[in-house]
Amino acid sequence: MAAKGFSMASSSSPKLKYEVFLSFRGEDTRRNFTDHLYAALVRAGVHTFREDDQLQRGKDISLELLKAIQESKISLVIFSKGYASSRWCLNELVKIIACKNTLGQIVVPIFYDVDPSDVRKQSNSYGKAFAEYEERFAADMEMIKEWRAALTEAADLSGWDLQNVADG
Repeated sequence: MAAKGFSMASSSSPKLKYEVFLSFRGEDTRRNFTDHLYAALVRAGVHTFREDDQLQRGKDISLELLKAIQESKISLVIFSKGYASSRWCLNELVKIIACKNTLGQIVVPIFYDVDPSDVRKQSNSYGKAFAEYEERFAADMEMIKEWRAALTEAADLSGWDLQNVADG
């Protein structure tokens, strides 16, 4: 079975609807880097999922987002200082890593104003977020372990470190 010029791993794989899925912390990057990246992808003819443009009103947001991740060829994960403080971003990332490992989805991390080692080791703003999670969700340490593992795996992938790049 082929879809848009690339082969699928199996006939039970989901139909690919998007070329790119953008995972980002809205309040950190929506009005700057992510908007510029999204506009550039659209101008280049890349069918891109960005939550605020693609979700249908009245639909269950979590199910729609998880389905969009699964139906994407590539996920661009924009790690920012506040990314780990969003449980939703972390849940998205767990799904993205699962799709990478089971469906062969391409995952590209983009480190926007954050050191890749902070993501990998969950230090600085990432460490602070996890200290709060461990206090609030002590009964669900398995979820926290999944988030940590997903962050470490994503940070170990080849990507872009924009920390020292003028204008991101």
